[in-house]
Amino acid sequence: MFKIAAKSLACLAAGGIAFAGLVPVASAQRQEIGNDMRKCADGADGPAVHVTVSGFKANTGRIRVQAYPATKASWLEKGAWINRIDTAVAPRGGRMSFCVPLPQTGAYGIAVRHDVDGSGKSGWNDGGGFSNNPSLSLLSLKPSAGKTAIRVGPGVTRIQVVLNYRQGMTIKPIG
Repeated sequence: MFKIAAKSLACLAAGGIAFAGLVPVASAQRQEIGNDMRKCADGADGPAVHVTVSGFKANTGRIRVQAYPATKASWLEKGAWINRIDTAVAPRGGRMSFCVPLPQTGAYGIAVRHDVDGSGKSGWNDGGGFSNNPSLSLLSLKPSAGKTAIRVGPGVTRIQVVLNYRQGMTIKPIG
């Protein structure tokens, strides 16, 4: 009897752990971190996202890379980000790389903002981009969690984000 109950509890616990691994942890929110690329080096333990950002309009200002749970309730909500890197813009060869460690495997979205003038406030000249590089427009500046969701496993997940800027009445990559 005890063996059956113990096996049932073990299976239930293992199933619960497996299920918990699919959902990002909400309690690990709002950590400003440095850009430690060693956490995304070959052979590094994850989970982490190696984000390569390209398409800079200018080599000025600041860039912010934020990871969010890929849920409708959390995606792009103020204060719902998990980890954030905020640093001066200094692209090499038109690109910058970031390592965003995450608390566990699961579905996440990455948001990138280029504050061109470094004012700390959103402006018409600022740029931005998201994981999966969804199309943007003046009427749809915030893509859904579903369009930006990436699956992050136990290692390092590599993605590319192309920045978009306002150009006349459109939002698109430069060039």
